[in-house]
Amino acid sequence: MSKVLVVDDEEIVRYALTEKLKENGFSVSEAYDGRNAIEMFREEEFDAVLLDLRMPEMDGIETLNELKKHYEDVPVIIVTAYGDIPTAVEAIKIGAYDFIEKPPQISKLIVTLKRAIEKSELLRKVKNLDTAYENSLECLLGRSRAIRDVIEQIQKVAWSDFSIIIQGETGTGKSFIASAIHSLSKRVENAFVKVDVGVIPETLIESELFGHEKGAFTGADRKKKGYFELSNGGTIFIDELQNIPLSIQSKLLTVVEEKRIYPIGSIKPVDINVRLITATNRNIKESVSNKEFREDLFFRLGEFIITIPPLRERLDDIPFFCRKFLLEASTEFNRQFREIDDDAMKSMFQYHWPGNVRELKNVIRKAALLADDGIIKRRHINFMADPISDKKDDILLFPLRDAVKNLEKNAITNALRISNGNKTKAVALLQIDYKTLLTKIKEYGLNA
Repeated sequence: MSKVLVVDDEEIVRYALTEKLKENGFSVSEAYDGRNAIEMFREEEFDAVLLDLRMPEMDGIETLNELKKHYEDVPVIIVTAYGDIPTAVEAIKIGAYDFIEKPPQISKLIVTLKRAIEKSELLRKVKNLDTAYENSLECLLGRSRAIRDVIEQIQKVAWSDFSIIIQGETGTGKSFIASAIHSLSKRVENAFVKVDVGVIPETLIESELFGHEKGAFTGADRKKKGYFELSNGGTIFIDELQNIPLSIQSKLLTVVEEKRIYPIGSIKPVDINVRLITATNRNIKESVSNKEFREDLFFRLGEFIITIPPLRERLDDIPFFCRKFLLEASTEFNRQFREIDDDAMKSMFQYHWPGNVRELKNVIRKAALLADDGIIKRRHINFMADPISDKKDDILLFPLRDAVKNLEKNAITNALRISNGNKTKAVALLQIDYKTLLTKIKEYGLNA
């Protein structure tokens, strides 16, 4: 049953409207002036408001402005005498849904109310869907096939208690993914504690992770809980995993195996129940092979490994993120940005993005600041590194034949991703014939 608030300083008018609305299936409350109406909104929600224009102390226009300031989605219908119609029209300009003359024709009033409430509910649903989409993994991570695979992994592993290693270059979204996993997990009501090992001095890592007792070392003037104890019952996220010294790795292994910590200076263990997520911008398996990371700890932490592909390996996400960041810039700068022209977009595809999505956001934001006419052009694009990929130096180390194969394989892989696996479109992008594409796909063992 829809709830309507009738606001009028005349008791007889309120009574008449209330009775007719109740006869037509509405739940009705009454307010004798604007201030009373605002107070009632603080106590309960209403689906629509019938508002008189002429009231003492706080008139209809003032009341409308105050309602729209705090409850902008609630439709307000002005009920006005004939002589106040110009004012009622002005009220519509500042947010009223419609106006009806006094005395109101009840059938018209009921139809107007129902339409206003239906429109309000529809707008609310659209807004909720927009909010859900804005917060969705796809909106925040991308839409490419490679990222959809990552999203599927997140959704499957989140509800478990698997220890997770997230691998990916700087700027690919490792911290966000860790937070998303916690939000989708059964531990969501408990703490999510992030630890960036890279910014903690090596001599303090053990104390920061496991805590210490008062007097345990010089400067320990009080007892301190470590990050593991602070995250008890929830999730601890350790970023820059590769920066953990080998001496701390052995103690971390003990914590993971025994599910208890020993604060520095204490002989009494503290039992913990945490989910451990770690992240690194290196291939952790290579660190294990190079004896830089303990193999037994790797197996404990890496019950599930998520690898985030760099932006240059999922070029079809670039237009999506460009639009997203351009919309954000429109809000930030209070200006309308219409598009990114072809030359500017071409430069985006040619760049190697060492800073990945984070770098792309910075580039678009700066370009928007420079684009006076609302169109991002090539001259507005200032990359943060040399546009010529530093990867090319590595290619020169290969035999020429291997370098050519490597470039071909990457080009075909990107074309297939951009075309969503459509080989005909990929052929057009690569400017080769269909048979050559099939041969190359087979030669390089590509999934297509």
